Order: sequence, then C-alpha cells, then structure tokens
Amino acid sequence: MELSDYIEQLREFLNLRLFTLQDDPVTIMSLIIFLFFISLFLFLGIFTRKMLRGRILDRFDIDPGLQYTLARVSQYIIVVIGFLISFQFVGIDLSSLAVIFGLLSVGIGFGLQNITANFISGLIIMFERPISVGDRVDVAGIEGDVTEINIRSTKIHTLNNISIIVPNSQFVENNVVNYSHGNPTFRLDLNVGVSYSSDLDSVLKALNEIAEEHPKVMKNPKHQVHLTEFGDSSWDMQIRVWIPNVKDRYEMRNELNQAIVRKFNENNIEIPFPQRDLHLRSELNFRNKESKEDSSDKNEEST
Repeated sequence: MELSDYIEQLREFLNLRLFTLQDDPVTIMSLIIFLFFISLFLFLGIFTRKMLRGRILDRFDIDPGLQYTLARVSQYIIVVIGFLISFQFVGIDLSSLAVIFGLLSVGIGFGLQNITANFISGLIIMFERPISVGDRVDVAGIEGDVTEINIRSTKIHTLNNISIIVPNSQFVENNVVNYSHGNPTFRLDLNVGVSYSSDLDSVLKALNEIAEEHPKVMKNPKHQVHLTEFGDSSWDMQIRVWIPNVKDRYEMRNELNQAIVRKFNENNIEIPFPQRDLHLRSELNFRNKESKEDSSDKNEEST
C-alpha cells in the first residue's frame, strides 16, 4: 500500500460518524478537535488565574480574599466560553446543547441534587464572600484556615495540619463561625480565682500590669479587669484584652496565663484550690438525743 492509501484510510477513520445530535454528525475528528480546544481553554483559564493573583492584582490595594475571587471567576468565565466555542468548532450549535442540558437535568433530578447544591453554593460564596481564602473558620466543630475555594467544595487546613474538604453547601445551609470576617481583632477573656484573704487593690494592679506589659495586647480598645463572681473559695476575676489577630489567641492565652502565675508569685497573691467545709454535730448532742429516744421507747413499753 502506498502512502496515499494510508492517508485515505486515516481520513476515513477520522470522518467516521459516531452519533448524531439534532442532525449534527459527531465524528472522531470532531471529538479530537473538541478535546483539543477544551484542553486549550482549561490551560488558558488556569494560566489567567495564576497571572491575576501572582502579578496583576498584587499591584493594587485589594483584599487577598477578593483577589482570589476575581481570579477564580475569571478562570471559570474563560472555561465556559471555551466550552461554547469548542462546541461551535465541532459543528454543534446551541440548540443541540439544549438537548444535552435537558438530558443532564433528568440526571440531576434523579441523583445529582447534592452536586448541584454545592455548585450553586460555590457561586454564592464567591460573590457574597461570607468566607474568603485565609479566614479562620469553625464548621461543624472543625476549626481551621480556608486555603482554597472551588466550585464544588472548600479546603480547610486545620490547626493539626490536616486538610479537610468541606462541601460548599455546608457554608450556606449551616451555622458557620468566621473569626476573621471583616475584622481580625479578637477579645480574649482570661479567668482566674484569687484567695479571699488577698488584697483586692493588689490583685487589680497585678492584672492591669500583665495586660500593659504584654507587647501584643492592643492599647485601643483598652483592656478591662473585672471581679465577676464571689466563688465558693475565691474571688473570680476576669481580664479582658484585645489582640490584633484572632489566629494568635491560643498562643496569647498561654503567654498571659503564664504571666499571671509569675506576677501573682511576685506579689504573694494566692490562687486557691477548691475547698469544702464539713461541719459535724458534737458527740454530746448526739448522745443526748439517743438517750431521749431510749427513754421514750421505755415509756411506751410500760404503758
């Protein structure tokens, strides 16, 4: 066989009709062209997202979460346009696409409700921005930082260095605690008990010094020291300080608690342990009561 024969066979193979959509034939060649353009636009979308986040949007004073949203939305727009153009290149018009989407809607009705809900929730998250990349959130008792928001799910990096994939619908349908939303500052409350024998003014002075001496405690809003309750064995004191970043609250709690112990030791302020007082009746009263009961029993027997 000559080369022209091989070329002719290859041409016949590529032009082999696989199926028809609304009188539009779909051949092997059209599928190859379709996949090529789809891959091209997917790559172009990823490249555009990285360029926007890495080189273009960083030059402007834009919130990092908003930068991520703009880059992601740009990627999805390019991919959608790429799909529409790719279908046109293979000879499938929008009316044919309506047939495909009609078939998909049947599948959605039978088993893809969750995927559709997560998809729509992803769009809501990207445009309303209740959470953003870098936020510290708590979802269903899981606390971590948002590292990636995709069209179907969101990736959270926990404090234990574990990545958890959370469906987007969880952020729309359930209660979500976003510690970083709007303002990352946080009021940290520390409770400590002091002995009733302590000097109250010395306790207040020590707690105020602890807040004033720590470099990460904010000056505005100013810290506060309260005597909250009279406990069973102590005055229950509370020191309220403001810190710049909620993500540092565990580290700050540890440092301030250690500072409280050291400061109290310097000023001879006692942190009491729980105590209970037990009062017993005297033995004399118990015996008198017992003798009275015996005499009453004897009188009853004599009668």
